[in-house]
Amino acid sequence: MNSKDLISIHDLESGEIFEVLTAAGELKKETDKDKLFLRGRVIGMIFQKPSTRTRVSFEVGIHQLGGYTIFLNTADMQLKRGETIKDTAKALSRYLNGIVIRAYAHDDVIELASCSTIPVINGLTDLLHPCQVICDVFTIMEKKSIGCTRREAPDLSGLKVVYIGDGNNIANSWMNLASKLGLELVVCSPAGYEPDRDILNRCLEASKETSAGISVSHTPLEAVRNADVIYTDVWKSMGNVDGRKINKKDFQEFQVNSELLSKAKKDVIVMHCLPAHRGEEITDEVIDGPHSVVFDQAENRLHVQKAIMKLLFK
Repeated sequence: MNSKDLISIHDLESGEIFEVLTAAGELKKETDKDKLFLRGRVIGMIFQKPSTRTRVSFEVGIHQLGGYTIFLNTADMQLKRGETIKDTAKALSRYLNGIVIRAYAHDDVIELASCSTIPVINGLTDLLHPCQVICDVFTIMEKKSIGCTRREAPDLSGLKVVYIGDGNNIANSWMNLASKLGLELVVCSPAGYEPDRDILNRCLEASKETSAGISVSHTPLEAVRNADVIYTDVWKSMGNVDGRKINKKDFQEFQVNSELLSKAKKDVIVMHCLPAHRGEEITDEVIDGPHSVVFDQAENRLHVQKAIMKLLFK
């Protein structure tokens, strides 16, 4: 990868995304002869938010690649007492070989990366969740038998992904990814809960070069027709501090259930980035059913993030 950091998929070239996907496939198959790419490296983990999959998958991945982790809860750092992000970044750059950060404000991650001399990976902000969505497309390619090598990019044309729910950081990241890789994406949200308008407009413009199809819908039963993938997330994203109030009544028609699946392709796969609020955005019948790849998707966080770290922390 030519990029120093991974803050947004928008900052990556399509070739860099393919490079990550290829490396993830090789690491998952254990075809790399020397997998200890982080031997002797120390990676800082700065977390403002609670985490299960992001923290565990990154920490396990770092150890499997031969590195060491230092977990930094921001409540225990001088940031809580008013030290600037700039000063924190400069100091940590003297100690660490890389940083993974999970934060509220996206601008804080941008500032940390711009002031650091070491690579920074965005492990989630209220605006974006790039590692999750790169993992998601890796899982889709795996399940749909779509190949990707260092010499050959995947053919994602004709693939239809439908995101159902709040236009949150996952929806925003999916728009970034779709615009880079040329697939069809429908973001289906209740009126008033659409994804970020600036990101949408930028992705629509970028899609002119990749022939991606990105659209916003408010009618789930129509949106999922001929869908290859149905994707959902919690209706209220964890810990958002943007002041938005979500009325669950607005989402009643946006539950991923058996009726919704019946309108999609027979071989549709169902995805959820977890944690799930069972009985709200998705039913037990669906998340535990034959179309669900949710826990394969969760496993792939490990393999894809190992690939990202292999390429960035080199």
